[in-house]
Amino acid sequence: MNFFINTTYNEKNSGIEHAQIKRAKLFRNNKAPFKLIFRDWNPREHFYLNAADIKDDEILNMFDFFQETENFDHKKINVMDIDFGVSGLTYNDEPNNHRYIVMKDNAIVARVRYFDESISKDKQVSAVEYFDGFGNLYRVDFYDTRGFQSMVEWYTPDNKVATDVWYDTKHRPVLETYYRKNAKGKMEQSSWKIIEKDGPIKIVDNIDDVVFEFLNKVNDKYFSTKEPNVFVLDRTNVADWMVPKLHRPAYYVMHLHNSQVGDPQKPDTSILNNNYEFPLFTGNDYDAIITATEKQRKDVIRRFKPLSKVFTIAVGIVPNEQFEQPRIPMSARKQNSILATARIAPEKQFGDLVSAMGIAKKEIPDISLDLYGYLDHSQNDRAKKEIDKAIKKYDLKDQVHIHGYTKDVAKIQNQYQVYGLTSIMEGFNLALMEATSHGEVGVTYDVNYGPNELIQNEQNGYVVDYGDYKALGEKLIYLFKHKDVLQKMSDASYDLAKRYSEESVWNEWKSLLDDAKAGWDTKLNDYREPIKHGLNQMEE
Repeated sequence: MNFFINTTYNEKNSGIEHAQIKRAKLFRNNKAPFKLIFRDWNPREHFYLNAADIKDDEILNMFDFFQETENFDHKKINVMDIDFGVSGLTYNDEPNNHRYIVMKDNAIVARVRYFDESISKDKQVSAVEYFDGFGNLYRVDFYDTRGFQSMVEWYTPDNKVATDVWYDTKHRPVLETYYRKNAKGKMEQSSWKIIEKDGPIKIVDNIDDVVFEFLNKVNDKYFSTKEPNVFVLDRTNVADWMVPKLHRPAYYVMHLHNSQVGDPQKPDTSILNNNYEFPLFTGNDYDAIITATEKQRKDVIRRFKPLSKVFTIAVGIVPNEQFEQPRIPMSARKQNSILATARIAPEKQFGDLVSAMGIAKKEIPDISLDLYGYLDHSQNDRAKKEIDKAIKKYDLKDQVHIHGYTKDVAKIQNQYQVYGLTSIMEGFNLALMEATSHGEVGVTYDVNYGPNELIQNEQNGYVVDYGDYKALGEKLIYLFKHKDVLQKMSDASYDLAKRYSEESVWNEWKSLLDDAKAGWDTKLNDYREPIKHGLNQMEE
């Protein structure tokens, strides 16, 4: 079995989650078994993954595993299905707050929250808040979108969370975590309890210990002497120290979704990206390392000289149906238009892109830029402030449009001519790959890793020196003034996108999977099962 490890999946996700979904469909199409492993408890996770065309039996959430709800038959729980143990209740619906207030005479019994219309139009229960006879909140039951009570939160008399308990569908507790005051008087998790089905109880210090127990159980459940389980860490912080130390052997893979260094322009001397610092120090414990581009692969090998094999596997995949779509000529698109689809965050440096557009405006008066993505409010809204500053400087208030997060990216990409990118660093940049597959011409900084490979300079766009937004502006002028060049580069974008076809990327993955199988007999020969017999004095 192939496992891809992450934290969670929500309505709005980053590039790693989008890459996982594309990869999942690629493995499914090639009949390679897989499961997406998620660490965090998320009662909406299956709903969002199902909406992304991921099936329940392709999802393995840690809490689902302990609760035995991986393949729970979906049902809907409504307010009238909740038994409060008393009769004569009144139910006051507050649709603006997505909840019912449940009363007995003049006393509150409970607040029943229900999922909003984006998840269920049937007012399906999401949580029930219970109150005692004095009107104090003492317990909250949380429900999964699939229709079962998943977790119960117990409160202290002073309205602090004391204990979280996760149950199976027979209401047997399987996991518990406790909250205690730390030295500063703040409540925080102090320990976890794992309650085994056959009786044993394990007390562990933190969620990492629970994850380690979970991964060992998963590895045991799917263990086979014929071929190894393959564990790919898409987010290394979830299990970077755990995977290579699993009790039984497997094939361990570190996936570098981003730059391995803090300053990707100095790959040999920069401090390490803190997300990869620990796993790189222990890199030889892994069987393989994946980089998204050949340039990153060479940089990793040159600096770290790992004994693990290093594979280049594109994180982006252009589906076959995209190549079957009619090509949209530049003349049929919004003229002199630029698109960017990304989280509007400081590291994307959209202020530079707006400045480049401002320079181009002098000769292309009707130039426009549309930004699609949710706002990152970090660093006191730095990203938005930099954009606003550039808009004001170049008088672009009517030509720069900031839109929210969108799921219909393909439709948008067909409408624009140029895709602009001014990031500090990238791990690959799925959005740019998708843009080129829709015939957009790329204009990007020479930034590691991805953009300077996705865009072949002077073929399907331009790569300018990092930080040189003035040169970026000049390239925009040239493209919009030379429609023949713009069209020629658009044709090249369509053609070069074939580098990331399903067949091409699957062949890259197959090389890694073949390597896992090739070394499996050797791993098995080096492994010894622990002693299991004779340890119990009552054993016959």
